[in-house]
Amino acid sequence: RIRTQATDVTLEAAPGFYERIAAAYDRGSDEPPERQRPRWGDAIVRLGQGSVAAIKIALDLVAFQGQVTINLFRTLLHPRELRGRSIVYHMQAAGVSALPIVGLLSFLLGVVTAYQGADQLARFGAQIFTVNVVGIGVLREMGALITAIVVSGRSASAFAAQIGTMKINEEIDAMRVIGLDPVIVLVIPRVLALTLIFPFMVVFADAMGILGGAIMATFSLDISFSQFARQFQTEVPLYHFWVGLAKAPLFATAIGAIGCQQGLLVGQGAASVGIRTTSAVVQAIFFVIVIDAAMSIFFSVLGV
Repeated sequence: RIRTQATDVTLEAAPGFYERIAAAYDRGSDEPPERQRPRWGDAIVRLGQGSVAAIKIALDLVAFQGQVTINLFRTLLHPRELRGRSIVYHMQAAGVSALPIVGLLSFLLGVVTAYQGADQLARFGAQIFTVNVVGIGVLREMGALITAIVVSGRSASAFAAQIGTMKINEEIDAMRVIGLDPVIVLVIPRVLALTLIFPFMVVFADAMGILGGAIMATFSLDISFSQFARQFQTEVPLYHFWVGLAKAPLFATAIGAIGCQQGLLVGQGAASVGIRTTSAVVQAIFFVIVIDAAMSIFFSVLGV
């Protein structure tokens, strides 16, 4: 039998705050509380709270990035602390394994860029300049950006899930107990591996994107491979390649640091792993685009 009513209780010689609680309970009503009407300033308050939270996330990331950089230089000064097997493993897992999807997406991006460029330039009878559009677009922006987005989806989420699971299983606490620094053991190999392999992935993405543009130009514009190569060599300066490649280390360190940071922030429970994994992907892609925009403005100011 389920009790539907509370038993009457009589207070005798109870402290004063018990009587105040009982009096407040007696004054209570069974009616639901009146719903508070929205005020005109609530939207501004929510905007302010969101802005403060975003600034805090950015500051935490900068602080963690600084900690990673300091530990990275310290390990480079003491190479015995570097874990070669771990670095090579993560280079293969985060870089080499991602080459098929990076190559495919870059190839298709080159095809789309060539098609759209040719469609617009055909109105002016300047289809040959499709080579310029493909070359500069892929080398300067698209190759590095598409690689960073793919790696953000694969590696940032993997880093967060791996480290987060270790934290739930108390493996990170065990490392600290035996005197190991989790940043050096877990974070540095991942960030260093991603930084080392990322430029090669960008070069591969550039090559596949230009190949896709060349194939599309051959079939849709009747431009032979030799014409494409000659136009590419004479009209696309080499510095566009170096501009795109210069973004690779920045993208790699940001993606690796964000994924590892979110893994270390995992709380108790499997739900926390999912939340932090999602946050790692979203933040990594967001900061990749922010870095790309900042680098574009920087090179534009320099006139490069």
